[in-house]
Parts: sequence; structure tokens; C-alpha cells
Amino acid sequence: MKHKSESFNFYTITEFIRRFLPNSQAVALALILIVGFLLIYFLLDLLLPVFVAIVLAYLLEGLVVKAEKKNMPRLPAVLMVFTGFLAGLGYLLFILMPILYSQTMQLFQHIPDMIQAAEIQVMRLPEMYPKYISQDKLRVFMFTIQDEMLKYTQDLLSVSAASVVGLVTAMIYLILVPMLVFFFLKDKDRILSWSVQFLPRERRLTLHVWREVDMQIGNYVRGKVIEIVILWTASYITFELMDLNYAMLLAVFMGLQVIIPYVGATLVTFPVLGVAYFQWGFTDNFMYVLAAYAIIQVIDGVLLVPLLFSEAVNLHPVAIIVAILFFGGIWGFWGVFFAIPLATLVKAVLSAWPKIGERSLDSNY
Repeated sequence: MKHKSESFNFYTITEFIRRFLPNSQAVALALILIVGFLLIYFLLDLLLPVFVAIVLAYLLEGLVVKAEKKNMPRLPAVLMVFTGFLAGLGYLLFILMPILYSQTMQLFQHIPDMIQAAEIQVMRLPEMYPKYISQDKLRVFMFTIQDEMLKYTQDLLSVSAASVVGLVTAMIYLILVPMLVFFFLKDKDRILSWSVQFLPRERRLTLHVWREVDMQIGNYVRGKVIEIVILWTASYITFELMDLNYAMLLAVFMGLQVIIPYVGATLVTFPVLGVAYFQWGFTDNFMYVLAAYAIIQVIDGVLLVPLLFSEAVNLHPVAIIVAILFFGGIWGFWGVFFAIPLATLVKAVLSAWPKIGERSLDSNY
């Protein structure tokens, strides 16, 4: 009996290994994924400028390739795209950021007035619905909210007080990242040739998966950037024409909401409608803003998303939410931003995995 049990366990383990690691190429792919994950996880804080530059160079590479297809040499194409990148970065730093900072400070200054106005409206509820709402319990609830807002304000002040080191770090990044982006674009072939020598020899499956993921992730990330710019521009023009306060700040929120699917659209509703309410109350202007906000969201969901992401992988909403929670918990903001591309990578690997045992990849490459 003992011999049979040991044989059964050995056979089970062997079949398990063969199922998930059918050949040396699967082993090579697994090692590359594990090593890449560990490097990013443990070295993200240390090599953050390098990772950011790689991502930006990856996004700009598509523009360089399009220029090369029009018979433009590599170096002039890189210089043209990099100049546009620097122009966009200059606009972000010297025009957009001061506007956002000014409007954010104005918003913080008006937050106490907004809270007081909200408190007056809320305290009227016991008079309107005495059977359902107790004034004492409501007062305790309002005190709790005020304490939480006070703690939040103190946290913001402490962060701003400790932001000197962060400012110096950001200045260093502003020098290093563009420089790295330029060299990643200019010397792409040399860098890839140097990097390939550290990869396993049996990497045909890895290349097979990467080609699929490269197309899907490239389409997704570039489409997401275009979607952000379109929503931001359309929202700013709309809010500015309606004379809504903090138009640029709210428009940036509208653009960035697409980073977190489903959740972002819900979260951005509160500042947009909240500012409109405290500016005008329940008047016609508020209803106009509500209608414009709803139209922008509908256009994004019905028109922009199908047009921009028709070639991207369709992921189930549950998979998207799980990916956001998982990768966001590991890498914070960048994990949230790249949650769907990373989930796409996982899906591509899982889709390719069962095909390993069906046929030899050596004959295909």
C-alpha cells in the first residue's frame, strides 16, 4: 500500500508539473515573469525614474514608428517626437500646474463655507422628517464629519510641510526622466540587443506572448491617453462656457476618471455636482451642469470607448475591479493606472498556456 501511495503521489506531482510547465519554453516564460515581477516589486522606489521613462518611451515609440513608415530616418523621427514630448511636458509644468494649484487652494479656502452651508441644509432634515430623523443623532453625526474633515485637513498640511524633500526629488526626476526617454528612443535597438543576452535561450513562447501583449497593451494605453485628453478638453470647454468655478481642476478630474473604470466616473460625480450646487443651488444652472456632465459621460461610454479600444482585449468587469484592487494595493497609483494592461498580460499568458502541450512552438518560429 505504501508503494502504491508513493507512486500515486509521484504521478500526480509529475502530471501537475507537466500541465503547467510542459516544456523548457514554459519554464523560461515563467522565470522571466517571476524575475520581472520581483524586480519591479523590490526596486520600484529605487528605480522609479527608469520605469517611468520606459513607460513613456514605450508610448512614444508608436509615433516614432509611424514617422519611420513615412521614410523618415530614425534619429530625425526621434527628435521630432521628443520635441513634442518636451513641449507637452512644458505646458503641463508651466501652464497647467499653476492653474491647478491656484484653483485647488481656492477650493480649500471655500471648503469651510461649503461644510457650513451643507450643515445648515442637513440640520433642516429633522424639521422636515421628524419621524425618521432625530436631531440629536444628526448633530452627533455632523460633529463626527467635522472631526474627520479636521483630521484630513491636518494631514494635508503635514504633507505639504514635508513636501520639500518631495519637491527636490521631483526636480531631479524632471531632469532624469526626459533624458532617459530620449536615450531609450534613440538607442532602442542597442538596448534591446544588450538586454536579450540575459534572457533564456528558449524564449520563443515568451516572444509569442509578448507580440500579442504588446499589441493589446499598446492599443489600450495609447487609447487611454487619447481618451483622457479628449474628456479633459471637452469638459474644460463645457465648464468654462457655463462659468462653473474651478473649471480646469474639475476638467482634469473628468479626464483622470478613466484611469479607474467604473469607480472613477462615480467618484468624480461628487466634486463636479458639489461645486455646481454650492455655486448656484438647485437652479437651472445646476441642472444644465448635470445634463452636460451626463452627456459627456454617455459620449465617453457609447462613442469614445468603442472607437479607441476596439482592438483591445475585452475583460470582464469583475476581472477589471479585481485587477485594480490587486495591483493598486501593490504599486499604488501606477498599479491602478496599469491594472488593465497587467490584467491583459495575465490573460494572454493564461490563454497561451494550454496551447503549449498541443503543438511544438519550435516549428512556428
